[in-house]
Amino acid sequence: MWSEIEERAKRNGQYIVKTGCTVRTCAEILGGSKSTVHKDVTERLPAVDMELYLKVKEVLEKNLSERHIRGGESTRKKYAGKHLPHFC
Repeated sequence: MWSEIEERAKRNGQYIVKTGCTVRTCAEILGGSKSTVHKDVTERLPAVDMELYLKVKEVLEKNLSERHIRGGESTRKKYAGKHLPHFC
């Protein structure tokens, strides 16, 4: 594997572990696509740094289990303060 790809995979993994962010957020902050970041941390990282991969895996599993909560919170914020029509 090319060294720059390995370094990118490590950098993405370290950022996710450090911040606990989602793959989407990591891609936005570090400047890459969501698909590339996901492939880096799930497929490439185990070959480069297994210990880091296991830490990233924990964060990703936590994020997956909380995804429905974040989605509901986003919807609540979106409609907060707006008068919704009342249907009877």
